[in-house]
Amino acid sequence: MAIDKEVEAKILRYHFVEQWRIGTIATQLGIHHGVVDRVLAHAGLPKIERTSRASIIDPYLPFIIETLHEFPKLTAVRLYEMAKQRGFKGGPSQFRQRISELRPRQLPEAYLRLKTFPGEQAQVDWGHFGHIQIGKAKRPLMAFVMVLSWSRQIFLQFYLNQQMENFLRGHVGAFEAWQGLPKILLYDNLKSAVLERQGQAIRFHPTLLDLASHYHFEPRAAAPARGNEKGRVERAIRYIRDNFFAGRHYQSVEDLNRQANDWCQGVSSDRRCPEDTDLTVREAFLQEQPSLLALPDTPFNTREQKQVKAQKTPYVRFDLNDYSIPHTQVQKPLTVNACLKRVRIIDGETLIAEHPRSFSKGEQIENEQHINALWLAKTNAKIHRGQDRLSQVSPLSEAFLQQSLERGHPLKGTVNRLNQLIDSYGSSEFHSAVEEAIKQQSAYAEAVQQILEQRRELRQQPPPIAVSVPEKVKHYHVKAAKLEPYDKLGESTDD
Repeated sequence: MAIDKEVEAKILRYHFVEQWRIGTIATQLGIHHGVVDRVLAHAGLPKIERTSRASIIDPYLPFIIETLHEFPKLTAVRLYEMAKQRGFKGGPSQFRQRISELRPRQLPEAYLRLKTFPGEQAQVDWGHFGHIQIGKAKRPLMAFVMVLSWSRQIFLQFYLNQQMENFLRGHVGAFEAWQGLPKILLYDNLKSAVLERQGQAIRFHPTLLDLASHYHFEPRAAAPARGNEKGRVERAIRYIRDNFFAGRHYQSVEDLNRQANDWCQGVSSDRRCPEDTDLTVREAFLQEQPSLLALPDTPFNTREQKQVKAQKTPYVRFDLNDYSIPHTQVQKPLTVNACLKRVRIIDGETLIAEHPRSFSKGEQIENEQHINALWLAKTNAKIHRGQDRLSQVSPLSEAFLQQSLERGHPLKGTVNRLNQLIDSYGSSEFHSAVEEAIKQQSAYAEAVQQILEQRRELRQQPPPIAVSVPEKVKHYHVKAAKLEPYDKLGESTDD
């Protein structure tokens, strides 16, 4: 308890001048007698020992002290149960209070501040920065951080998980940004780095060892509970939270990474270097860069590779989304080979499909040629394809078709007519007309057509002229016939 100078002066005056006892001073000033003891001790007076009263715990003190000496971390709850078995009748609160006084105190451990040479070491770790919503998926926002131990140059890149492929991408990105790499990389006990550890025996992840062999660096694991060993990267992550991420606005992960790169090259590099405060981090990095290891001719392969199998539909599932493939490849084992931008699907050594990558959830990423080829092969699939198109144009189409079926209207004719209306009037007008038809409880194609025509007449526009060519016919090529033989049939000839 901290006291001000005025109370301290009163304690000294009442004790030396008025000759009050310690208990009297404490009562009159409304403070604990221990505070009065402390003030008088600071003034050079020895602490007055009070007569201690006998306690029911006293007979058990030799047993408690001996047990705590042998098991210093034994809990008070367990000691209390052991004392009760030996006849102790007191309550647990007083017992716990006495145990806290008797328990041997562990001396705090001191740490040396570790020094490194230029180009010798970098430290690596992940930082969790909340979540980001991408379409229907809520993805974790993870920051890969690597910091050079001597110059404190920071590399920062955000990913949507901390899986091995992104762990590798972070390494390759840092090495390319620095145009070199240190001799040693120090890791915390990450699953991407350390698979198993028993004392000094460490089993590193084999993929990390492949990366280390490619770039010729030595992976090291920091000792557990040794904050001084990996303190540089932990401080760097706190620095990123406070000085970069706090209050920052971004539109996408790509936008956030562009801002992170600018920050690493700008604000972060202009701060003072802790190893030499006469230098900025930028200046220290320029001195350290010649000491870094040279990069190999080719970067390490960081593409994700996963074995998949298409079922009855021409899609393969990868990272929460479905990607289309040719219908001839269903029920076959395939390989997905992906980077952050593109997804490639391979049969053996043959590339059969390539798509832009989606980080949403439950999306169908399609190549029209794949779906049209299946549609041509299976005429009965036409109605399902038409329904898919309606759903893409208007989310209300499913409810509209359901009501139409309940009223007894044929599904095939309704789907075909609605798709013709999309071709004639456009997606936006069609969606508005479907919404109004549902409100009017008129779930049939003629009602949608009537609404569209009424709106067209209000705008004084001419009727649409649309020639609907079936997709099946579009793929046919009709060879022009020669008509000269038919012209000769009408010519007159002499007998």
